[in-house]
Amino acid sequence: MKYLLLFFLIVSAGTVHSQDKIKWMTMNEALAAQKKEPKKIFMDVYTTWCGPCKMLDKNTFSDADVIEYLNKNYYAVKFNAEGTEKVTFNDFTYTNPNYDPARKGRNSQHLFAHALKVNAYPSVVFFTEEGKLIQTVPGYRTPPQLEIFLKMIHTDDYLKITTTEAWEEYQKNFKPTF
Repeated sequence: MKYLLLFFLIVSAGTVHSQDKIKWMTMNEALAAQKKEPKKIFMDVYTTWCGPCKMLDKNTFSDADVIEYLNKNYYAVKFNAEGTEKVTFNDFTYTNPNYDPARKGRNSQHLFAHALKVNAYPSVVFFTEEGKLIQTVPGYRTPPQLEIFLKMIHTDDYLKITTTEAWEEYQKNFKPTF
C-alpha cells in the first residue's frame, strides 16, 4: 500500500510539473484577449536559427518562477521574427512578403519585427494593456535578469524611470526573488 501511494505521488508530481508551461499565444490572440480582460503583453521575438533564443526557451522560459509570473500577469506571445504569421496591429496587417520557404537558416525579417525595431535575437517586447508598445529588451536573459523587467513593467514602475540615474538606482534597490 505504501509503495502504491508513493507511486501515485511520483506520477502525479510528474503530471503537475509537465503542465507548468508558459501559455503562449499569437499576437492576434493576445490583442483579442486584451479586449475581454486587459493585461500587458510580453512577446518573445525569436528565430529558428538563433542559439541564444533556444537557450532562453530551455533555461529561462522553463523556470517555474518565470512561468508563474508570466502566466499570471501577462499575455505571453511567441513570435518568429522570420515567420509567416499575419499580425494585425494598429489597423495594419503585417506579413513577411519576402519569406522564402526553400531557404535554410536565416530568412527575411517579418515586417512586424521590423516595425518594432527588433534588430537582435532574442528580444522581448512589452506592450501596455491597450496594446501600445512600451519597450524592446534585446538579448538573452537568465530568470533573475528577466525578473527586473517583468516586475518593473507589470507594476508600471517604468513610468517613473526617466533618467539613466533613476534606472541605475532602481537596479541597485531591486531585490530579485526568482
